[in-house]
Amino acid sequence: MPLYLNDEQTMLRDTAKDFIAEHAPVGHLRSLRDGNDPTGFSRDLWKQFAEMGLNGVLIPEAQGGLGLGHVEAGVVLEEIGRNLSPSPFLATAVAAVEALKGSAQAERWFPGIVAGETVAALAIDEGAKHRDRIAMTAERSGNGFRLTGAKQFVTHGHVADLLIVAARTAGSPDEAEGVTLFAVPKDAANLTATPERLADSSLAARIAFEGVEVDADAVIGEVDGGRGPLDRLLRAGRTGAAAELLGVGGRAMDMTVGYLKERRQFGVAIGSFQALQHRAAHLYAEMEVARAAVLKAQQLLDTGAEADAAVSIAKAMTGMATTLSVQEGIQMHGGIGMTDEYDIGFYMKRARVLAEMFGDIGFHADRLAKAAGY
Repeated sequence: MPLYLNDEQTMLRDTAKDFIAEHAPVGHLRSLRDGNDPTGFSRDLWKQFAEMGLNGVLIPEAQGGLGLGHVEAGVVLEEIGRNLSPSPFLATAVAAVEALKGSAQAERWFPGIVAGETVAALAIDEGAKHRDRIAMTAERSGNGFRLTGAKQFVTHGHVADLLIVAARTAGSPDEAEGVTLFAVPKDAANLTATPERLADSSLAARIAFEGVEVDADAVIGEVDGGRGPLDRLLRAGRTGAAAELLGVGGRAMDMTVGYLKERRQFGVAIGSFQALQHRAAHLYAEMEVARAAVLKAQQLLDTGAEADAAVSIAKAMTGMATTLSVQEGIQMHGGIGMTDEYDIGFYMKRARVLAEMFGDIGFHADRLAKAAGY
């Protein structure tokens, strides 16, 4: 497939670009941060996303959505990244939707997601780093299960209406099987969420499950068969995070190139200096390679082809390219790049958080090496 957007996808990009730039620019993030907003995003804006039809981008038309694919979801996420818009779109409209597809839980939660009334959070990670290791237990209790354990780095977990929880129902933490995925409502008893500010001023929660009781209907898919929906969730989340990273890195690059054209030293624009031109050209090339990697992963997901390697390549490549972009941005802006009044620093902070989300560069490089037999 060609590595560029078709006419319909380009129209969606233009629509999302105008809408997000108007309603959720960097100033929106600043106002939430400066006001110490306890939610971490605007629920009114989430409803506006729904009115635009964006929340249902991956939800089938028969269930009220647009029935589009990961390329289209990535188009929206890139614009979210470009504007640093605090939004539950990635976790809710992308990762959670993919996990719920085809399950009985989809009928319960999809209408609220489409309407902008439901926010989902992903209770997957348990350690300091994203690792494919689940120690949290789900023991049989009556006609349901009792969940015991702790999760962390749960974005919007303190205000989410739905938690997608991965727990072990059989075997040891090192075994690939024996994992079950649960849809846990926010009002479940014995569930405690403690929010913490991340580097980019967003909020993520540490969540303690102290014998949380859920019935059998909370299971997403089959008992001991949660690896399938969990892998779908992770593939969608990783590719979505890569798309958002593209937006962060792309906008940081545009800001830097613009500054090189405006800032003058010795009577000339600093962009005329050959050394800075070489660095800017190198950055552009790295961002374009990352863009191609992300689009390839999205296309493979949409066709149902094997995409694990492509997803890891996309996440690692965008992590490297966007890190380069924000670092070059800070350096080429000079001293003002370190001040809060300039937006470039916000892009570095968001890039750092997204690079860790769903596995950092090292995690995915190691994953690719193991898949290749090294």
